Amino acid sequence: MTGSSSHQIKNICVFGGSSPGKEKEFLESANHLGQVLAERKIHLVYGGGSLGLMGCVSIAVFLGGSQVLGVVPKALAKRDIIEKTIGEELQVSTMSDRMNAMFDHADAFIALLGGLGTLEEIFHISSWAHLNIHQKPIGLLNVNGFYDNLLSFLDHAVEHNFLTSSA
Repeated sequence: MTGSSSHQIKNICVFGGSSPGKEKEFLESANHLGQVLAERKIHLVYGGGSLGLMGCVSIAVFLGGSQVLGVVPKALAKRDIIEKTIGEELQVSTMSDRMNAMFDHADAFIALLGGLGTLEEIFHISSWAHLNIHQKPIGLLNVNGFYDNLLSFLDHAVEHNFLTSSA
């Protein structure tokens, strides 16, 4: 098509917990996401390691034949906190460098379930989108309503004019 601005997604950055969570559907969704990415020949960019949901999605992508890039701060790699990265590992100096590298290597972002680190990543990348630093797609995988309260809070912030509805 001429004049089309459609953009092929080749690399997706997935944010998510280094814990598996307490419901079996959490790991199942991470595994399924990894399988779908591999089936579509989409490569994974993530925060590295093999623990929890992040480890599950990375293993599924890798076993499915797609490339995996784990971006790991040297301090975490040295202390072996996140265990072995499946696929290629890019070591960076700081957590900020990690975020920048994941951003640079990704065409889109998906957030699995997670804790403070995952929330930080979601808000970081969403804030950049709001500031027009990028226009890359961002999605939440809201398994079992995990993000319902967060979405309600964001609606609340819109109602009180701290966010625009487009944000």
